[in-house]
Amino acid sequence: MPNPGDLLVSANNFFDELIELRRKLHQNPEFALDLPTTQKTLLAHLEGLGEITLGKSLSSIVLVIRGGNPGPTVLLRADMDALHVIEETDLDFASDNGFMHACGHDLHMAAGVGAAKLLFQIKDQLSGDVVIWFQPGEEGHRGADIMIEEGMLEASGTHPAAAYGLHVFTSLPVGIIACRPGAMMASAGDMNVTFRGAGGHGSMPWLSKDPVAPMVEAISSLQTMLNKNFDQFDPVILNVSWIRAGDDATNNVIPDSASFGATVRTFSEVSTQKLHAQAPKLISAIAEGFGVSAEVEFSEPTKVLFNDPAAVELVTKIAHELVGPDGYLAMQNPIAGGEDFASIAEKVPGAFVFLGACPKEIDHTTAPTNHSARAVFDDSVIPLGSALLASLAIAHLI
Repeated sequence: MPNPGDLLVSANNFFDELIELRRKLHQNPEFALDLPTTQKTLLAHLEGLGEITLGKSLSSIVLVIRGGNPGPTVLLRADMDALHVIEETDLDFASDNGFMHACGHDLHMAAGVGAAKLLFQIKDQLSGDVVIWFQPGEEGHRGADIMIEEGMLEASGTHPAAAYGLHVFTSLPVGIIACRPGAMMASAGDMNVTFRGAGGHGSMPWLSKDPVAPMVEAISSLQTMLNKNFDQFDPVILNVSWIRAGDDATNNVIPDSASFGATVRTFSEVSTQKLHAQAPKLISAIAEGFGVSAEVEFSEPTKVLFNDPAAVELVTKIAHELVGPDGYLAMQNPIAGGEDFASIAEKVPGAFVFLGACPKEIDHTTAPTNHSARAVFDDSVIPLGSALLASLAIAHLI
């Protein structure tokens, strides 16, 4: 059975193919759950590598690679969707369709294809099966949950014994592997608030019901509420991302309504439920004090992503073999980003792993971050990602 170092050598034999695939995917990004071109591109590279199942209500692909002997199933996940971001890089393969792989999912897909090729080469030596998910809709569209609802966890016929995924970041030097046990990423959701009053002339606000003032008051008071009512060792992040009221061409009109939207990040279900209960009470009380009404809507949040400690021990061991002790970062704290691999990790013990992809010529401490229109990823790490994923699967199947 090949060791992680041998797998990395083998993955580099696919280097040109994997880089070409990544750049083709980058140039043709697609959004949310319907990714027909992306699916077609991946299927061409996965042909002959195992059993293929396509999603019913989304453009997912599930590849099953059968081992030569009976044993458990290991799940690997690569996400597929891009962001609604207009690319501002000078790459010769930059997208121009209003979407962008600004979060590196194009690298994840290429690494997943590389892992499939590595595992297929040695499938007869495996005692068990590997299921590789190519999953749309990670960026807030419930892709993982939909695939679970469609029964894709049991694609091999048995429930997985372990699951792994990886994510590239521009905030880590190229080739660094990072992980931690326990909470790895936050629960992420949206809160949208609308205040409804009665419009009128800006010169006579007492004859109207101004919705703007209570909106401003609520935005400020929410931060105070977090400081005074939530355990600061179980942090909650609420960041207002947009506000909307009136018409910027008319300053003498009080609008009928005003609204804002915020992203909410928590690290425990207790804090999520507490916020969902307390924020509407505070906002409604402020609205009532100003004589207006308020509507508060929460999206269904992703779950907190918890890494299994035993799986992280395995990640650490394999990372040391691939990049050495200096190339592995044992993270002290989780990050506040959300990730729907959490829905998989809730049902299957495993780990989500970070992989540095900041180009060497760029300072990773000041590089444009994931989701930036100017984010640039070093795709030379793709074979390392492939070898890491394949090594994690093999460790359960020998």
